[in-house]
Amino acid sequence: MRRRESVREYLGAALWVLPFLAGNVALLVGFTVASIEPAPGSWLEAFAFRGSSVQARELLVAITGTVVTVIALVLGLSVVALQLTSTQFSPRLLRNFLRDRPNQVVLSVFMATFAYSAAGLFTVGVGADTETFPRLAVSGAIALLFVSMAAVVYFADHLSHSIQVDAIMQRVQGDALRVARRLPDEIADDVPAPAPWAVPVPARLSGYVDTAHPELLLPVAVEHRVSITLTRRVGEHVVAGTPLALVWTPYEDDPPPDAHAIERALDQAVGIGFERTRQQDVAIGIRQLVDVASKALSPAVNDPYTAVQAVDHLAVIFATLAVRPLGPQVGRSGGVVVVVPSRRFGEYLATMCGLVRRAGGREPTVMAALLRLLETCAYAARDDAQRLDDIEAQVRLVVVSAEQATADEGDVAPVQAAAGLILEAIEAYRPRG
Repeated sequence: MRRRESVREYLGAALWVLPFLAGNVALLVGFTVASIEPAPGSWLEAFAFRGSSVQARELLVAITGTVVTVIALVLGLSVVALQLTSTQFSPRLLRNFLRDRPNQVVLSVFMATFAYSAAGLFTVGVGADTETFPRLAVSGAIALLFVSMAAVVYFADHLSHSIQVDAIMQRVQGDALRVARRLPDEIADDVPAPAPWAVPVPARLSGYVDTAHPELLLPVAVEHRVSITLTRRVGEHVVAGTPLALVWTPYEDDPPPDAHAIERALDQAVGIGFERTRQQDVAIGIRQLVDVASKALSPAVNDPYTAVQAVDHLAVIFATLAVRPLGPQVGRSGGVVVVVPSRRFGEYLATMCGLVRRAGGREPTVMAALLRLLETCAYAARDDAQRLDDIEAQVRLVVVSAEQATADEGDVAPVQAAAGLILEAIEAYRPRG
């Protein structure tokens, strides 16, 4: 299952897959249509090409040349968009553009048109004029040319909208929300600590933990009568040869676990890749929006309103996280446990708020946006005392950062007033008794 997830994630972000498939399908369709000879007087004859074989050949050559030029233009514009996004917003947003399905579809249309028309040159031939040639297939090339021209117009419109900061952040927000809704609902409050005699199991690869499936580890743990806890959370980096998991037997004098069996189980249950993915990592979406906010607040860009927009999108994500179970997963069976660590709500909140408030402490509008986010989280988590404590701590830190970074007391006063109202609301939300 883990390998299927990795393959699906790679194929979804690979720009070549759909165009490659479209080109092959176009070849098959071209050869099939070329074998169809419309009967005189049939409805298909109305769509058959009316010119000579020489004219058909010239037309196919012109179409293939035109489409190659358009493909080069589209790829050039895509590279410019990727460069602009990387330098102005965040390099971690490039994968979002590669996953953009409309871009893949447009390139697929161009590739299909090129492959279909180029293959048509073989069926039409390069010799002298002849009366017998696949007229219907030539008409298909003309139809694909019109589709390609429509795709060019659509691509220009889509590209101009997709590089707008609002569209970029909206997409990141949507991706993060989908990952958040897929997070497991069964979270453990009491996490057993590894035994003192636990044996480390090293990672075979260096990279980021993309996925972790405790349900795949538990049967192996039961079979070998050992408990397993991962030492890295999803989204964290691990170096080959350093501990990826700790394994221990019920008693210190029990025989040591089968290291090779545990390593094979970890290979099946834990995915490690060269980059973070959105498969199980909601923090990557948060990280992307924080990058946008931090870069917007840098002296080189100095765009506080973009940072405020990023915080507003983060508020939607954290409002969802505030009502979801968050934390480590613990599987138990037959006296053994499997622990997969994960971030709790307070950790997500502290990382996000800390990065933004340190970058934007001097800008009251950004601090006010952070306070609005915390107010939203407080309302969403009003029945959870621990999360209210985490939110209260961040409210106080926002005020401290604003006071330290802003010299004008008039700019700090609105931040202090808003923070006071939020603290009063948090106190009112706290469960009594």
